[in-house]
Amino acid sequence: MAPILEIKNLKKDFKDFSLKNISFTLEKGFIMGFIGPNGAGKSTTIKLIMNLLKKDAGEIKVFGLDNVKNENEIKNRIGFVYDENYFYEELTISEMKRIIAPLYKNWSNECFNRYLKEFTLSPKKKIKELSKGMKMKFSLAIALSHQAELIIMDEPTSGLDPLIRNELLDIFSYLIQDENKGIFFSTHITSDLDKIADYVTLINDGEILFSTTKDEILDCYGLVKGKKEFLNEDTRKNFVGIKENQFGFEALVKNRNSINRFINNGIIIEKPTLEDVMLYFTRRELNV
Repeated sequence: MAPILEIKNLKKDFKDFSLKNISFTLEKGFIMGFIGPNGAGKSTTIKLIMNLLKKDAGEIKVFGLDNVKNENEIKNRIGFVYDENYFYEELTISEMKRIIAPLYKNWSNECFNRYLKEFTLSPKKKIKELSKGMKMKFSLAIALSHQAELIIMDEPTSGLDPLIRNELLDIFSYLIQDENKGIFFSTHITSDLDKIADYVTLINDGEILFSTTKDEILDCYGLVKGKKEFLNEDTRKNFVGIKENQFGFEALVKNRNSINRFINNGIIIEKPTLEDVMLYFTRRELNV
């Protein structure tokens, strides 16, 4: 069975930025967090997947289909949730639905009304009267009402208060219980992915630094702390990145078992968060 999303050697050049032959795969039934600093290439990658930008090289397959040759079929099966609002502000939810529904061959009014009720959205409310969190729920209701099999979200929780973010994360967790669906979730808020992601793909400066399971990252990587005297030419080779200050150092190691032998030398090894991992991969040597 083909992956729900497959990117191979994708390349896109701009005047001051390039995607450098990026590759990763998402299978059905999983949530992939797509993380990286602002400007790393997350939104560019999503626009290429949606054929909103023309790629320079590489391959993008969705449901095993070429994303350009089969654009209409693919977009009928994708739900796209933007960070920004692209709805007509003066229209009500019901009026906006009447414009959008005919675009999808599998649209279900019954599903749409059910999601409005579940998300506590009034069909009579104007789009401009909705909070950012409510607009995100409206986008999700639309995505789910045409039986989308792949939900692609670009920074969906950015700018939301913690309560609304947690509510949306609960919705994503519920959705993925349908093992025929997949979620591709771009964000720089890594704590959200600590809760719901199965896979994590890290992009920085247009390059994929890793794409693996969240459990592998949290089980294998280690956050190492100790005195600066421990650092030398040989020990530094173990680390992805190092943060030094006048009192000591903190560093990230890919395989914490490789450093266990040094524990009796005043070294402490802790489990990192995804935020720790992203920080050390993208900033490398830090002096504070």
